[in-house]
Amino acid sequence: MLGFILTLIVVGLIAGALARLLVPGRQGLSIPATIILGIVGSFVGGFLGSLLFGGSTRDLLHPAGIIGSVIGAVIVLLIWTRVAGRRTVRS
Repeated sequence: MLGFILTLIVVGLIAGALARLLVPGRQGLSIPATIILGIVGSFVGGFLGSLLFGGSTRDLLHPAGIIGSVIGAVIVLLIWTRVAGRRTVRS
């Protein structure tokens, strides 16, 4: 269990950092936020992989490999920048 958590954190950091490099613009995310971005991206990538390439219905929410994690993290980051970009500060 501890190995899975450590692997999830390391893959999350790598996938989140690669996603931040691939998406243009300044995101302003901290290192823990980058790790969370990569972990969420991993689950999004696993979900999309199950939908696109067929998989068991009970395995719809599982972590993906590094490529699926990066793709999922890019999708999550693009959604995040669009939603966060709509917020405006009013004086």
